[in-house]
Amino acid sequence: MEKYIYIVPIGNIEKDLLDFLKKKIEEVFNIKVKDYKNLSIPEEAYNPQRKQYYSYHFLNLLSSLNPLDAYKILGITNVDLYTDYLNFIFGEAIVNGKECVISIARLDNKFYNLPADNELLKLRTLKEAVHELGHTMGLKHCETPSCVMYFSNTLADTDKKSYNFCPKCKSRLSNFF
Repeated sequence: MEKYIYIVPIGNIEKDLLDFLKKKIEEVFNIKVKDYKNLSIPEEAYNPQRKQYYSYHFLNLLSSLNPLDAYKILGITNVDLYTDYLNFIFGEAIVNGKECVISIARLDNKFYNLPADNELLKLRTLKEAVHELGHTMGLKHCETPSCVMYFSNTLADTDKKSYNFCPKCKSRLSNFF
């Protein structure tokens, strides 16, 4: 059975962003990508004190889907995510697992009261999507600042790196294909 990477919108995600991701992720990983129906944001994820959403509940939601032909499942949401010990996250993955989630909230210039830039948002989203999918394939953070697996502590880190893997990370990925 052929396996696919599924993209699962959770909340309000623009179709053109999803179409862009689908096309580019297929190019990067050479695996077909399928759309999944839009899901609602898990209510239990919201933390009113923080005014953010706990990422664990998104990963849990994604793991409950389990399509038989799913190789990996990428959730994408528009709400601000956090996890234990971090003020916010751009995304989170189950390392060597199937599921990962990314948030476009802090990748969007509008979050910082800057003018909207849809092309920049698409590129940032792609970088985070490839990064988290890399974690599901067992990759750890890379020390090469231009590698997609470089840890993004800030948006500037995301903007500096590529959406591609450095040669070292790419060779580690070859075990999966």
